[in-house]
Formats: sequence, structure tokens, C-alpha cells
Amino acid sequence: MARRTRRYWLMKSEPNAYSIDSLERDQRAEWDGIRNYQARNFMRDEMAVGDLVLFYHSNAKPPGVVGVARVASAPYPDPTQFQKRSKYFDETSKRDDPRWILVDVEFVERFSDLVSLDTLKADKRLEGMLVVKKGQRLSIQPVEKKHFERVLTLAKATMRVS
Repeated sequence: MARRTRRYWLMKSEPNAYSIDSLERDQRAEWDGIRNYQARNFMRDEMAVGDLVLFYHSNAKPPGVVGVARVASAPYPDPTQFQKRSKYFDETSKRDDPRWILVDVEFVERFSDLVSLDTLKADKRLEGMLVVKKGQRLSIQPVEKKHFERVLTLAKATMRVS
């Protein structure tokens, strides 16, 4: 069986909801609460254990990439869809046919300095990266390897992609 090529992602989180600090403290977390079908489909159909993630703080001043995480589990049903007290509760989702899934992510590295959205937009080498496109609000998006590597360079990250 052929080995799957590693993929790269950008995952957005509001720092007041779940930050890179939280992930560093927890080391591993469920990426729950995704209620967008395209983002869900990326997790369900395309993510795999070992894929690398740019951790992006959205709705922050300034917004930007703050670190790296790794996909740490296969997709599985998001338990919050069944919890009536959860803000992510979905009464139409059924346990035998769950609508929403998640993956676990694990901490890899926190950048010493945030790579702001303005910095990303100003870098010609990142042209075509989804997060720099006007109106692109998707919370999970694929990233080309060359763009992932460029963000690591801008961040002066210690990790390298093999």
C-alpha cells in the first residue's frame, strides 16, 4: 500500500475560546465545534494523523499564525453535537448518523512572534494562500507545502518540514 503524502492545513481559533497557550498547556485537544460543512469535510475526508497545522488566532488584534500543531487522531464524532447544554448542540444530528466530526490536534511549536495577517498578505511568496484571499473566512483550510514552509521561515520556527 502506498504511503499517503503529508498534507498541510491552517486552523483558526479565537484566542479567547482556545489559544496556542491552551494547546501548549494541554498538549493535545479535540478540535470541536466545527459547524461548517466544508471545514467538516476537510477533517472527515482529507486530514490524517501526522498532517501539520498552522495554528491561527482569528478575531484577534492582530490576527495571525502563532504556532504549529499536528493532527493526532483519525476523525470521529464531535460529542458536543449531542450535549444539550453545549452551544454546539445539534438536535438534528443522530448518534447512529452523526453530522459533525472532529480530529484531535497536538502541540508542536509556539512561535516567538505572531506572523500577522498583514505580513502574510505582504509576502509575494504567499500569493494564492487561501487565508490571504479577500473574503476567505473558512476556519479550516488546506495550505500548500511551499506556503507552509514560507510561514515557518517568516516565524523563525525551529521545526522544519521533511
